[in-house]
Amino acid sequence: TIIRGMVFFKQPPQTSANFNSCQLKINDWGMWQVTGALIKHFKWHMPSFTLSSYRMFQVMRFAVQEINNSSLILPNVSLGYEIFDHCSDKFNFQAILNMISRNGSIQVLRCVNEYLSKVIAVAGPFRSMESMTVAPMFAMNLIPMVNYGSSSSVLSDKWKYPSFLRTTASNKDLIHLIILIIQHFNWNWVAFVSSGDENSQNGLQLFKSKLKDTKICLAYAKELNEMSDHYEILQQLEGLSIEVIIVFAGQSSAVAFIKSAIKHNIHSKVWIAGDSWSLNKNLPRLSGIKAIGTIIGITETVMPLPGFKDFVYLSQTQRNNRPSTCEQTPSRQTCNQACDLCSDVSPEEIIGENPSYSFATYSAIYAMAHALHNLLLCDIKGCSDNVTVYPFMLLRELKRSNFTILNRHIEFDSNGDPTSTSYAIVFWNQSGQAEKVGSYETDPTLDVPFSINNTQIHWYADQVPVARCSPECSEGFAKKIDGLHQCCFQCNVCPGMTYVNYTDDPYSCIDCRKTEWSKPGSTFCTQRSVEYILFTDPIAITLMFSTGVLLALTLAIVILFALNYDKPVVKSAGGPMCFLLLGCLSASSISVFFFFGKPTVTNCVLRYFLFLLFYTVCLGCFAVRSFQIVCIFKMATKFPKIHSWWVKHNGQWWLIAIVFVLQLLLLTTVFTASPPTPVNDMTSYRDQIILKCAMTRTVIMFLLLTIVLVSLCFIFSYMGKDLPKNYNESKAITLYLLFLILTWITFCTASILYHGKYLQLFNAMSVLSSSYSILFCYFLPKCYIIIFQPQKNTQQHFQGIIQRYTQNISSK
Repeated sequence: TIIRGMVFFKQPPQTSANFNSCQLKINDWGMWQVTGALIKHFKWHMPSFTLSSYRMFQVMRFAVQEINNSSLILPNVSLGYEIFDHCSDKFNFQAILNMISRNGSIQVLRCVNEYLSKVIAVAGPFRSMESMTVAPMFAMNLIPMVNYGSSSSVLSDKWKYPSFLRTTASNKDLIHLIILIIQHFNWNWVAFVSSGDENSQNGLQLFKSKLKDTKICLAYAKELNEMSDHYEILQQLEGLSIEVIIVFAGQSSAVAFIKSAIKHNIHSKVWIAGDSWSLNKNLPRLSGIKAIGTIIGITETVMPLPGFKDFVYLSQTQRNNRPSTCEQTPSRQTCNQACDLCSDVSPEEIIGENPSYSFATYSAIYAMAHALHNLLLCDIKGCSDNVTVYPFMLLRELKRSNFTILNRHIEFDSNGDPTSTSYAIVFWNQSGQAEKVGSYETDPTLDVPFSINNTQIHWYADQVPVARCSPECSEGFAKKIDGLHQCCFQCNVCPGMTYVNYTDDPYSCIDCRKTEWSKPGSTFCTQRSVEYILFTDPIAITLMFSTGVLLALTLAIVILFALNYDKPVVKSAGGPMCFLLLGCLSASSISVFFFFGKPTVTNCVLRYFLFLLFYTVCLGCFAVRSFQIVCIFKMATKFPKIHSWWVKHNGQWWLIAIVFVLQLLLLTTVFTASPPTPVNDMTSYRDQIILKCAMTRTVIMFLLLTIVLVSLCFIFSYMGKDLPKNYNESKAITLYLLFLILTWITFCTASILYHGKYLQLFNAMSVLSSSYSILFCYFLPKCYIIIFQPQKNTQQHFQGIIQRYTQNISSK
């Protein structure tokens, strides 16, 4: 390559010298003039002529000429420059050592304010590896390097490269833009093809590091070199079904790779071009370039340079009239601008060449000029000629750069990188032109720094290609990684009570909280509804009304029995025991009211305590009553002594009192130690939380006494099955017991099959049904006789029944 070099700004000369076409005179009026475009042309080191580098050289010359002709910047100072080809092995370090020397020697470990080198600033070199090689040498004396093409992020390290600045963006911005493009089109299965140079390798490292925070997978990475088998690489890409290929390589490597893709009939891919070849002028003209797919490029936004076109036309005309070799010049020693091929390049070719780095080159020269302008205390009248400019002073002033050129703001951050860079996203259209379809601004103050106009891109398949290892899972399906890459996965539906959060972790089914639920295949959990019976529930209102009716009926029966207390029907029903029975029945029925509303410890205790205590007394009364009936008609004749003792000591009241005290002690002990408490039933229904009162296992202690009493009632009722028909209380008790047992069997069955909130209603209905069965089966028949059959409510009627029963027993 040629003219991919460094530009040095020389110190103000103290002497004058004669000059010719290759060496220009330096005046002694305190001004800097061009001291020669010293570009050495070595034919044995130049395999080919690089037109893009030659264009950058012309941009540099154009910028210097503009500054020297300007009255606003460095008004009485002319810039001088010296150029050499950094690609030349023979004159590489020789030229660099010459530039950092003073009077032919290099003094090491001198204070920067005591040592004045031959040059005070450097522009270039172009490639990152070259910059990393020479930057430490210039850093010894803090000679500023303002670079226009080296984009490796390594150069941002100011500990290693303290004097390095650049007007082109770092690779970190370029790689970030590539990732934004991939994410914009929802791709996640990509390949990265690089070359062996430092810039490409740095780009690959940055790409890998930035992928950690994305959902993009690097399916394939390959470094291109002179020995690379392009066909093998392309076949590997095909085998991995990779549709998006990032070619972040040097221009020569990238061009050769794309040509191989055309040659080997690679079709229907998306190629993302790095800035080195995204504006290449020759590739779009190749036959078959359209068949390989869609090419999207990224480059710094091209800024037109006003006057550059005229400058190129004028320069090429002047060049053609000058000697082409150093042999034609009086002094060959400093002539390195001889270029046999330069005269063969037309102005149109230079102007039409890749302009990617033109503005970076242009602004680099202007940055140094502005820094000099400030150091030399320049104003409209001119610049001071009493200022000695040391390189470190220019470096300090360059870091403070803050100016606008061609409507672009130039400023450096603490790493020496530009604070804002404008990128263009281009699409190689059908006519072979790089059409701008999007932009990216690194300026953090912008609201929308990244944008792409999708409608301007004409895809090879007329729609955005799909570049994914695995198709995206349906909603509610978690990903299970299949292989090494997170982008390759199987889809498994999340079961009920779990959900998948695609934002935080698309690979796991997350359990819902206890108060939440979800269906199978959910992406979120729903709050469970809290269920309990409200007082306003229609069924609850019905049951409370029925309880009120029950209490009213009980009160009416009490009044009726009190009015007929001396009548045989009331006496045969138990006499004073009827009032105890009706009182306990009313007390147990009140427990129904505590089955509604939000469960609390109080209503949980009362709903069970009232019913279990007073209804047990009711059962005790019926057991005693059944025993008394049998005792009167059977035991009085067979066991007269026992009957006499029972009557004398009011055995029925003692038995009822024992039942009451025993049940009271049991309930008090158990409810004190482990009372029924409100619980949240979260297992019965996934979408509901059932609020209910939980009974402990000790409830069996209450049931034992109840079961004993019910059993005694049945036994005594069975023993009295042959008693007089009109005087047989045992049949009424038996019928009541059948209703009671049927009621609670029904409730137990319901509680096994159903666990919803209405189970509390079933419980309340069972309590109410148990109370009503006593009224309907035992008391209402007696009320009917008292009210509608008064003739049967006489002493004579009952005595007649007893006499007939006694005669029947005697005859047997």
